[in-house]
Amino acid sequence: MYDFTCEHCDGTVRERQVDREALRYKGTFVILEQVPVGVCDKCGARYFDASILRRVAEIGRGATPTQRTMEIPVDRYAPA
Repeated sequence: MYDFTCEHCDGTVRERQVDREALRYKGTFVILEQVPVGVCDKCGARYFDASILRRVAEIGRGATPTQRTMEIPVDRYAPA
């Protein structure tokens, strides 16, 4: 699926299995676990197969049920 030249630095994009990847969908986040991601071995740029992005969209639209949800704390940065 991966193993191509990075468009940013000419490094090689290789498949890496990541434990957890947060992806944005229309102002919300969808977290996928145990997902294969293309990662450049030189600059670290991430690439996602279309099937992964379709899954994120399905979850984001509510068309596919999820195993669980997580509550994430959010705050505004204010220097001390």
